[in-house]
Amino acid sequence: MATRIDRAGELIEGMKRKRKELFTPEGVPLDIQIAGHGERLTAFIIDMVFMIAVIYGLYLILLMLLFSRTGLVSFKIGMTIILFIAFIVRNLYFLHFELAWQGRTPGKRICSLRVISRAGGELSPSAVVARNLTREVEIFLPLGLFLSIDAESAALGKVALLGWAAALTVLPLFNREHLRAGDLIGGTQVIALPKRVLLGDLTEQRMSHRTVALPKNYIFTHEQLAIYGNFELQVLEEILRRPANVENVNLLTVVCVKICRKIGWDEPVPPEDTRRFLNDFYAAERANLERSQLFGNVREDKSTALKR
Repeated sequence: MATRIDRAGELIEGMKRKRKELFTPEGVPLDIQIAGHGERLTAFIIDMVFMIAVIYGLYLILLMLLFSRTGLVSFKIGMTIILFIAFIVRNLYFLHFELAWQGRTPGKRICSLRVISRAGGELSPSAVVARNLTREVEIFLPLGLFLSIDAESAALGKVALLGWAAALTVLPLFNREHLRAGDLIGGTQVIALPKRVLLGDLTEQRMSHRTVALPKNYIFTHEQLAIYGNFELQVLEEILRRPANVENVNLLTVVCVKICRKIGWDEPVPPEDTRRFLNDFYAAERANLERSQLFGNVREDKSTALKR
């Protein structure tokens, strides 16, 4: 059930998406938003535009190479090379970006989408390869069959094959989590990462605590703050905003232990200081990331290096 904070977030984001609770390998529950059909289609169209631009760019380069002073090389040879290049780009485009950008392509990045593992662990290269190998059958094969069928030569076999391929294409419309065949085979899922501005009340609350002379403020080194990125900061913010009940207090304790282990914090954190430790870490991490962004350094998550 969505909390009031969740509903306010949906109002700010302007879109209500289906939600799902995903458990990380450490047992921490995360509330994720499943990407909608329109968002995925928009991202795919953007990727297709980029991909076609790359193919045409290579096509123009090839044309210049094929021209010679004695004339033009055989048209059939040139078309064969073009089709081969288009096939290579079509199949490697998604594989390259989803492997290099941790489940994101240029289209997904623009639409704030990401491919994750449905098991909650790290997105493995084998899962990326598996989900993209079926794209040829799901999308490009039906498109090619559709363009090849005409009123005079529409054979029953071609129509049946087109229907089978089209059924795979529309599969995301008939399951709750919008999974395509590649997602089912690879164990992946596309989620939405809303571009929400990190609100300042958590850091303002920390500053107000200083005025009442708290017994201790936690200080973190640059190396400790450099471990996490924007994505983990947003997750921590969502956790800190949850209501103070027994379940969420236990969750804060688990998160605190994980962060201490990850950043190498050897000093024990008393149970009564758990929230203040996380608030201090949140404020320091946010200030560090914002300072890095001023110099053009962006770190999206802990698995990616700084990008300029």
